[in-house]
Amino acid sequence: MYKLLIIEDDTGIADAIKTQAEMWNLEVCIVENFRNVLQEFVQFQPHIVLLDIGLPFFDGYHWCGEIRKISNVPIIFISSASDNMNIVMAVNMGADDFIAKPFDQSVLMAKVQAILRRTYDFSSNVPVLEHRGAFLNTGDNTLTYNNKKIELTKNEYRIMLCLMENKGKVVSREKFMEKLWETDSFVDENTLTVNINRLRKKLDAAGLENFIKTKFGVGYIIE
Repeated sequence: MYKLLIIEDDTGIADAIKTQAEMWNLEVCIVENFRNVLQEFVQFQPHIVLLDIGLPFFDGYHWCGEIRKISNVPIIFISSASDNMNIVMAVNMGADDFIAKPFDQSVLMAKVQAILRRTYDFSSNVPVLEHRGAFLNTGDNTLTYNNKKIELTKNEYRIMLCLMENKGKVVSREKFMEKLWETDSFVDENTLTVNINRLRKKLDAAGLENFIKTKFGVGYIIE
């Protein structure tokens, strides 16, 4: 089931879209916290986003830019401000389409379905994992913090992925070594320690101090 995130402060419009989308077998979430839309985006992991321009606190262009820093998920702007300048701005910010209000619900859903087919029939879902403001994009194996990308080796990426998939849980050294063996790399206890220490230095340099904690005799954890 594909997931649709609606970023729209008009509850009447948002609820109407939700009702229609659920009839098309979509799982729907309507953003409630307009101060931190990105947090709800990361928590819900949508396959597509409907985004209004006029929102409380920050406009839709701001949130489109924030989403684009961490994800290539399709974004459709829905707005009554449908002059050419706004349409051009939306596309330049990374939007995939622009639909003017008022719109026909069936036309909107047809466009949503077309973009979903075009995007996901040819590529896999690309979730983004987040912790302490750091975003790990499993589509291109990148780690982003404070709008800057942190370069990771293949082993460092696998370590981060294992930790972020098990956030709040201790990951044993044995589990890490199993993960790293999947890369066809030679991994022993010393190699694992070297990789984790190197990763910690990169995270510290980027401002993510004490991101990875050691549980002596057990393994590692992010919490």
